[in-house]
Amino acid sequence: MATRVRPSSKRCAVIGGSGFLGRHLVEKLLDRGYSVSVFDIRQSYELPGVTFHQGDLCDKQALLPALGDVSLVFHCASPAPGSDNRALFESVNIQGTRTVIQACIEAGVQKLVLTSSASVVFEGTDIKNGREDLPYAKKPIDYYTETKIEQEKLVLEACDKKKGFLTVAIRPHGIFGPRDPQLVPILVDTARRGKMKFIIGDGTNLVDFTFVENVVHGHILAAERLRPDSPLCGKPYHITNDEPVRFWDFMSDVLVGLGYAAPRYHLPYTLVYGLALLLWLLALILRPLVSFKPTFTPMRVALAGTHHYYSCERAKQDMGYKPVVSLKEGIARTVESYPHLRRGA
Repeated sequence: MATRVRPSSKRCAVIGGSGFLGRHLVEKLLDRGYSVSVFDIRQSYELPGVTFHQGDLCDKQALLPALGDVSLVFHCASPAPGSDNRALFESVNIQGTRTVIQACIEAGVQKLVLTSSASVVFEGTDIKNGREDLPYAKKPIDYYTETKIEQEKLVLEACDKKKGFLTVAIRPHGIFGPRDPQLVPILVDTARRGKMKFIIGDGTNLVDFTFVENVVHGHILAAERLRPDSPLCGKPYHITNDEPVRFWDFMSDVLVGLGYAAPRYHLPYTLVYGLALLLWLLALILRPLVSFKPTFTPMRVALAGTHHYYSCERAKQDMGYKPVVSLKEGIARTVESYPHLRRGA
């Protein structure tokens, strides 16, 4: 029987490498001397030193070629959190992750780093300096969160030191940065339609927004520190900018940076939440007859009007994490990267 060649520790695969976070991760890994293979449903760019494999996450036979000779896998594929498609979330986040774990074990991969989400513990009420030992949300705020909880459990439970398969989960919160397809474009679109005039609640609620390079830094640190004797095995880690900011100050900084007016009129939180709940129920009742998607969902209202920020203490202790880009610098770089979204562009 031929002896199996041990995969090189500098060969890794990024599942979901065509996405916003995935592409930033791929670029940083190349900088650090890794050779990278990317597996994704679509290919959105080309880079020297990167091999692309296209396919569906739930198809193990399509996935296996991307994992050949790879010792480390980053799994950051996910549908957009705003999508309301339950079946899609279940297929990608749960079925797809089961396939990823099986394929990793079959291919002899030694480490799997999952991109989870800090929202797995969020139920729409205040979280201040939340630690990783908070229980999973009993009433997740949306299908995305519901399936991310199941996904994180699958990955962390698969950690098996005896078999030499180690796993860790990174829980970022409020990722933003250049090329972000969600936060800034949606914000600008809302401002252009004249709908960014209002602040929900008193505007003092603090949240974490995390610059994409810090999230990437947390992933790579976790991968490099993940060893059988390290405390990281089978654990989740919050990764943030470690500087909670008022939700509405952050939004205003981005809007003003791009030439739009900052929101300035206050609406009572309970009123807006009640209205959102009403609209959501209405959409549910009328679904067989008419299909309309309210922009203001109870989840969006909760995210905009409550405190939700998290402690990075565990990541600092166990992997020496600290943010590499400050919030102010992150906002400046993000605003600069969207000249086409400036007012009047």
